Amino acid sequence: MVAVAIAGGALGAHALRPILDANALGLWRTAFHYVTIAGLGLLAVGLAAEIRPRRMLNAAGLALGVGGSLFGATVAALALGGPRWLGAVTPLGGLLMIAGFSIAAVATWRR
Repeated sequence: MVAVAIAGGALGAHALRPILDANALGLWRTAFHYVTIAGLGLLAVGLAAEIRPRRMLNAAGLALGVGGSLFGATVAALALGGPRWLGAVTPLGGLLMIAGFSIAAVATWRR
C-alpha cells in the first residue's frame, strides 16, 4: 500500500501537475497522504501480529486496508473530476481508518 502511495504521489507531482488545477492537485496529495498513513499502519499491525497474533489485529489490518483504499480512491477520483457523490463515500474510508488504528491500539494494549 505504501508503494502505491509513493507511485500515486509521483504521478501527481510529475504527470498530473500540468493537467490539474491547484485544488485538484491538493485533493490528489490528500488522497495519497492518507494512503501512506494507512499503509504504514498496516505495516505496524503486521509487525505486531508477529509478536502477538490476535483476531483483533486482523480486524485492524482489514479496516486499515479497506479504509485507506476507499478514502484514497474516492478522493483521487474526485481530483480527476469524478462524480461528486463520491464525496459522500469518502468519510466511510476515514471512519474505517480511525477504527483500524483504534482496534490496533486496544489489541496491542491488552495482554
